Amino acid sequence: MSDLSGEIIDGRYELLHQIASGGMATIYAAMDTRLDRKVAVKIMHAHLANDEAFVDRFIREAKAAAALSHPNIVAVQDQGWNQSGVPAVFLVMELIDGHTLRDYLFEQGSFSPAEVIRYLIPVLSALAAAHKIGIVHRDIKPENILISQSGRIKVADFGLARGELIGNTMTAESSVILGSVSYLSPEQVQRGIADARSDVYSVGIVAFELLTGEKPFAGDSPIQIAYKHVNERVPAPSTLKPGIPASLDALVQRATSTNPDDRPRDADQFLNELREVQALLDPKQRQLSLELDLPPIPVRNNSRRTPRVSSSKSPEPSGRVSTMVSNKDKKVPPEKTSERARTEKHHASARIKRNRWIALGISVLIGVGGWYAFLGPGTRVVVPSVAGLTVDQAKTALSSLGLKSAVTDQVFSEDISKGKIISSKPAGGGRMNAGETVSLFVSKGPERYLVPDMQGLTIEAAAALIDKNSLALGTITEAFSLKIPQGFIINSSPIAGTSVARNTTINLNVSKGIEQLPLASYVGKGGEQALNELTDAGFDVSSTYVYSESVPIGIVISQTPDGGGSAPKGAKIALTVSKGSESVFIPNVYSLTQAKATAILQDLDLHVIVKKIGTRAIKVVIDISPTVSSKVLRGSKVTITVG
Repeated sequence: MSDLSGEIIDGRYELLHQIASGGMATIYAAMDTRLDRKVAVKIMHAHLANDEAFVDRFIREAKAAAALSHPNIVAVQDQGWNQSGVPAVFLVMELIDGHTLRDYLFEQGSFSPAEVIRYLIPVLSALAAAHKIGIVHRDIKPENILISQSGRIKVADFGLARGELIGNTMTAESSVILGSVSYLSPEQVQRGIADARSDVYSVGIVAFELLTGEKPFAGDSPIQIAYKHVNERVPAPSTLKPGIPASLDALVQRATSTNPDDRPRDADQFLNELREVQALLDPKQRQLSLELDLPPIPVRNNSRRTPRVSSSKSPEPSGRVSTMVSNKDKKVPPEKTSERARTEKHHASARIKRNRWIALGISVLIGVGGWYAFLGPGTRVVVPSVAGLTVDQAKTALSSLGLKSAVTDQVFSEDISKGKIISSKPAGGGRMNAGETVSLFVSKGPERYLVPDMQGLTIEAAAALIDKNSLALGTITEAFSLKIPQGFIINSSPIAGTSVARNTTINLNVSKGIEQLPLASYVGKGGEQALNELTDAGFDVSSTYVYSESVPIGIVISQTPDGGGSAPKGAKIALTVSKGSESVFIPNVYSLTQAKATAILQDLDLHVIVKKIGTRAIKVVIDISPTVSSKVLRGSKVTITVG
């Protein structure tokens, strides 16, 4: 689309310069000449303006956003169709001076849990307001989350929104699913349907990316990514970035469940649960509760469950039960009586002898036991195990046995909570004399160190700081940066401020400086092509349109800097594009109505003056000055006489 900078839309909005351009529209910074304020004007691409479906979707965006009034939603102020000058379907919005969340992600890589929560709360607050009136955004992604210079977070682009106020159409005529595939919910991919829970899923994906610096799924094509969203579970962020609190980890996983019923029902519920997580992570508000950090435990099948028995049939008894018979139920034949008496007499004599030996053994044991209990080792107290008890509990247990206790040392422990006993000396089961002292070793809790902020340091300085904090230097990778000079630290993994164990490996990301990109020459090529390709390459491109008698309309006349070499990524590239000849020929508009003649002449950038004569109801052109076929400059005055 040609640059419309300098044009006045609807006789009110003066377009100052381009801000951004997408597949559907171009956004300009503009001045509202009526109210003397800066605004953003979104103009649909000219080739789409004739497509009723696109125009309808464009107007739907205006209605969706205009129905919302919230400090975290980009406000829509006007919508219309330019009736004079350049044909344009336009949307007037609040102008946000700042950057997108994608820009911050590109620069920072990832964020701490506390920072992620601060970004998400205003986003969810905005979506909650939309969900309350039945509007679903359906295209939540970092590119549609704006951050002003003052720090205000705004949700933009309700162009894909759906609700009772704006209609229910979702797909384009090509049946391509709208929205960015990396953030689409499974139900949008599978069935083309979306509700508030679809926005919840998208916010969950954004949260995953903010925490880890990566999207959950990658693929060679959008189809592959969409397939993974439908058929694979979004992993827990902690699997990519250890140290993420369990409560936040679980909430992100629930928000990105493939089953919409398992997610928070809307943005408002998601917001409330996120604030609970925030309170859990802030020790000044609430002590962290481990139970609340754990996800619900699924019910498992019990292989040992008693088999179910039908009420109509009794289970067959086991062979063991059917063969058990009591001795008292057995019948003894009379002829066996005398023989049994002799046997019993013999057994009685043997029992007497055996009992005598037992009595002697007992006497010996009593004697030994008495010595053990009153004179030997039995006089010593058995030390109980106190591991896992608090100090007070351990002292009470030992004191009840006549033993003293004292805290000998405090050491770090990954397994035993702070303030509880790790071990004792002697250990549980040992023996001591009453009144002796048991040494207690108390846990100081897990040994943790904060990852220092090393952004802007040299590798040597960062390595020294890592060692000073009892951490270990890991791998060093390089990346281009627009802000950090070459050779200095961009960020670390884990990120600064993360609490980690001793000797945790800290990986560093070092700046390679600003990326140098090849710069081609576009002189003699189409201005639209030059703008798109240079912008996609990473340059900041501006186009100026001038008249030329030698260069066809839309062709690049000059380029600054010249092509053929290289330039830093983000460098400003200025293009001068031809507007075609400044001269035009007066067309023959005789016998045409005033309206048709005026439109033809205005399309040639001519200023039309109308003189009316006669009393005819429908007047036509009877004269024109300058005469037909005269060559004049654009902007010249042309007088038509109608009668």
